[in-house]
Amino acid sequence: MKQKASGRGARHLLAALSLLLASPFALAQVSADLNIGYVNPGRVSDEAPQADAARQRLQEEFAPRDEEIVAMQEELRGLEDQLAEQRMRLDTEAEQELQRQIVNQRRQIQRQQEAFREDFNLRRNEALGDLQQRILRVVETFAMEQGYDLVVSDGVVFASDAVNITDRIIERLERQYEQRNGTQ
Repeated sequence: MKQKASGRGARHLLAALSLLLASPFALAQVSADLNIGYVNPGRVSDEAPQADAARQRLQEEFAPRDEEIVAMQEELRGLEDQLAEQRMRLDTEAEQELQRQIVNQRRQIQRQQEAFREDFNLRRNEALGDLQQRILRVVETFAMEQGYDLVVSDGVVFASDAVNITDRIIERLERQYEQRNGTQ
């Protein structure tokens, strides 16, 4: 009974070894038939017109709040200049009131700046997430249409121009942007 079991084990071992020995050749054949592409996601995000449009929308959305903060800072400078110029002429009570106004204005500016940064970062991350999803859909569609078996991006140490499809992805994003926005 032991011999039969060890005989079967030996046959399984031989089969596994033959597969392992054959696999480099099989892998070489399979890899020769693979169509592999590389996309530089940072470059696509920088150069796609959708990224420029998203940046422009953010600028337009947050410009009024930024201008409001700048106006508050100018008002603060005016109060500080007023205190410096009139310090000798103001009585103690008036000077303290002006100093309180300055402190309150600084606090208000800091709160506004912090809220601005938080809101801006939230909206920027939303826009970036939307852009990344759009880019992924374009890459996936492009890969299927062009017969790619594998498209890689982050973590690539080297990609030759032969497999780099970044320019083609950017071109496709540009065409989509033009079609959606009616520019030719």
